[in-house]
Amino acid sequence: MSNLSIQPISPLDGRYRAAVSDLGFHLSEAGLNRARIAVEIEWLIHLANRDLLGTNSPISEELREQLRAIVTHFGDNDVATLAATEATTKHDVKAVEYFIRGKLTELGRTDLLELTHFACTSEDINNLSYAITVRDAIGDVWLPRVEQLMIKLRDLSAKYVDAAMLSHTHGQPATPSTMGKELAVFVHRLERQLKRIRSVQYLGKFSGATGTFSAHVVAAPNVDWIQESNDFVTGLGLTWNPLTTQIESHDWQAELYTAVSHFNSILHNLCTDIWTYISMGYYKQIPVAGATGSSTMPHKINPIRFENAESNLELSNAILQSLANTLITSRLQRDLTDSSSQRNIGLGLGHSLLAIDNVTRGLSEIDLSPAVLDADLSDNWEILGEAIQTVIRAEVAAGRSNISDPYQLLKDLTRGKRLSGEDMVTFVNGLEIGQEAKDRLLQLRPHTYVGLASELAKRFI
Repeated sequence: MSNLSIQPISPLDGRYRAAVSDLGFHLSEAGLNRARIAVEIEWLIHLANRDLLGTNSPISEELREQLRAIVTHFGDNDVATLAATEATTKHDVKAVEYFIRGKLTELGRTDLLELTHFACTSEDINNLSYAITVRDAIGDVWLPRVEQLMIKLRDLSAKYVDAAMLSHTHGQPATPSTMGKELAVFVHRLERQLKRIRSVQYLGKFSGATGTFSAHVVAAPNVDWIQESNDFVTGLGLTWNPLTTQIESHDWQAELYTAVSHFNSILHNLCTDIWTYISMGYYKQIPVAGATGSSTMPHKINPIRFENAESNLELSNAILQSLANTLITSRLQRDLTDSSSQRNIGLGLGHSLLAIDNVTRGLSEIDLSPAVLDADLSDNWEILGEAIQTVIRAEVAAGRSNISDPYQLLKDLTRGKRLSGEDMVTFVNGLEIGQEAKDRLLQLRPHTYVGLASELAKRFI
């Protein structure tokens, strides 16, 4: 046997831990338990201070602070205590209940013990805890990292907004654009998905074993449990779901993971485009001091940031799409498929976060190669065929030319051929069109045939 200590199975907890560790505060088992404790404590306070059961045992401000401090000071010793308790209970939420009962006993408030986990099914606690941890992971970790990426992408779009480049449709030379406009397309696409992600409602239920408040009503028939549930869930900063089975139906999670997956797919497309531009020489990579591109070819600088991002985006989507498909289905009023699945939320978001980090860093390690862009444009004058045939058609429509089938005329001239600037000037000079249109075409160059590319980027990004 090797004398190695137990090592992490997931690279997110090993090799890449530094890039994703902030997610662990929310989406680890410890983060989930901390949220469970918070929900249990807030329910205890809610029951006592509204005196819903006639116990006449309000919780003072001092005790509220002491109880909430259990959450804010939750640490490794508490994790160990919960693990030891769960080893006996074989039930994670019951271990949390006993943990809180122990804290109440330490605080000398044994009169509150039976208010702990009152009328709750485990899923009442779990669904709210997941909603809180996922909401905070997205809001406090994932979105801020995305915004760093978006700032970098917007900056590059602005920097290269006027940098003319040869486009490629089907991999073939096509009507030019500007690099800034092409990056702006991705900014616009990603922003649309971010609006969806930011607008997701984090739903929660708190209505007992089958979503009917049955035990609540028997215990305290005069309480408006529907209103109390609403107040409690919204008081946690969540959106109340009034109609559920034992579980909250997880539709909001499917909506969120689908939106994040869509964001990932667009980012994946950005990676493949940047990788391709690097391979074409449109971007040059900035050497990183001390880095090695190849173990045998010392000249190489590999676009590893974008390649690593592609892989992690694919892994993220595999997990998030599986969650989105699985979580919205439950057999009748309850089964446990969601319980196992949700433990992988951090893994799905972690691979996305790692990819975002790679892309952000990768975009900082490239620079445009104007000479390559210029040479590619100069070698492809035939792309002006689109402009010329379109101008001829406009001239024919206006009665200033009798040329028949302008498209075929330019097709015969340009298709599958490489033309020079002189070739195009000679051809335009021989056209029977209005002089103003001819002068306009004679002034046209591949470098200037970018239409409103710059304006589109500047106006909408």
